[in-house]
Amino acid sequence: MTFSSQTNSLCHPETETVLGIKVHLLSDYLAWLQTRYEEGKGTHVVTLNAEMVMLARKHPELASAIAQADLVIPDGAGVVLSLRLQGKKQQRYPGIELAAALISKMAENEASEEIFFYGGEPERAAIAAKNWQHQYPQLSIHTQHGYLSPKEQTELCETLQAKQPRLILVGLGVPRQELWIAENRHLCPNSTWIGIGGAFDIWSGSKPRAPQWFCEHNLEWLYRFYQEPSRWQRMLVLPQFAWAVLTQGNNASR
Repeated sequence: MTFSSQTNSLCHPETETVLGIKVHLLSDYLAWLQTRYEEGKGTHVVTLNAEMVMLARKHPELASAIAQADLVIPDGAGVVLSLRLQGKKQQRYPGIELAAALISKMAENEASEEIFFYGGEPERAAIAAKNWQHQYPQLSIHTQHGYLSPKEQTELCETLQAKQPRLILVGLGVPRQELWIAENRHLCPNSTWIGIGGAFDIWSGSKPRAPQWFCEHNLEWLYRFYQEPSRWQRMLVLPQFAWAVLTQGNNASR
């Protein structure tokens, strides 16, 4: 697969920390990731938001998975605002947009390479794949929902190892998807792995994404709360995150 890359080096990007959790700073995350892809370098991408930061501070396994990831992008508004308090004018890059951009790039190639969607409720990933293939018929996308028995989980791992898809998108939610990728990425060492949360719900049409105005003003979280008021307990982490940043500083690990 050949990409027209804007990045000439695979050097490590600049790293900052948000409450002790690393995040990488790049002007063009897609170009950096394309270069890794061209070189066949396996990559674990973490899409960091405030909720994940706070979870990682309580769960060492999640913190370790993030620390070992090759690319950690600022997905959430809280992470971006925290970086700006450190004088870093970094733009937010939602993981769903990065994943979509990679799929579109793969569709441009004459030789189709395989993609794997794993996670979500039954049929969600399959419908999402069909929608992508309606737009790009040349795409080869395999799918598996996220509700597997131990035997089915073993079979999934065997399938991944046999097929070696170049792009593996995992929608199991945080922290499960990050832990699963960290545990299984050795099965496809040259693949790009991204935890994408509820992207299959959006791509399948089961849930709408926030309108553009909300996305542009870093208020996508507010729209999700409007859609799902039952998320209010999860939303409590946002003021906790803000208070921790203001009182403890971004380098604090606890």
